Amino acid sequence: MITATVPVTAFQQNCTILMCEATHRAAIVDPGGDIERIIAKLDAMGAKPEKILLTHAHLDHVGGTAELAKRYQLPIEGPHKGDNFWIQALPQQAQMFGLPPVEMFTPDRWLTGGEQVTVGDVTLDVIHTPGHTPGHVVFVQPEQKLALVGDVIFNGSIGRTDFPQGNHADLISSIRDKLFPLGDEIEFVPGHGPRSTFGHERKTNPFVADKRG
Repeated sequence: MITATVPVTAFQQNCTILMCEATHRAAIVDPGGDIERIIAKLDAMGAKPEKILLTHAHLDHVGGTAELAKRYQLPIEGPHKGDNFWIQALPQQAQMFGLPPVEMFTPDRWLTGGEQVTVGDVTLDVIHTPGHTPGHVVFVQPEQKLALVGDVIFNGSIGRTDFPQGNHADLISSIRDKLFPLGDEIEFVPGHGPRSTFGHERKTNPFVADKRG
């Protein structure tokens, strides 16, 4: 699997393209906006868009979803249905940030965690990771030791929980009880900023590092 990250919008959100090397079929993860930039990267990779995968439904992660889905006739998979209220509020979110109108959409497949999604011949595990939003999910490719974690954890930080239905205790549990047990060697692509590994964050992240004593 080949990955490429395209920072989009004023929020510099990491939209990630996952392409199966065997089939060149690709999933676009969290297309927050700047659709033409995403399309240019798909073309440069020789990728054939197959679906859209969403970690959660904040505007900067899903703002380009409806437009991209229509352009390529793509199914939308994710997030968990707990984030439906955020999708319904997309027009208000855009207005609040002074951005162009954003269209609502309905995912073709809500994810619950414990199932899998595919990209060409590649399979990814789905983990429900509430906290930043109630319906947040993470996509993990075990053989490649790669995770797409949205806004759950960052290089040196963790996701905000002061938005509606955010929950700090749930977020910490999602990280420590669901993500860290996957292994220190797992590299992750966060929703913003540079990549890291779970092992590095367990040692150095001031919010979730292992207790010393």
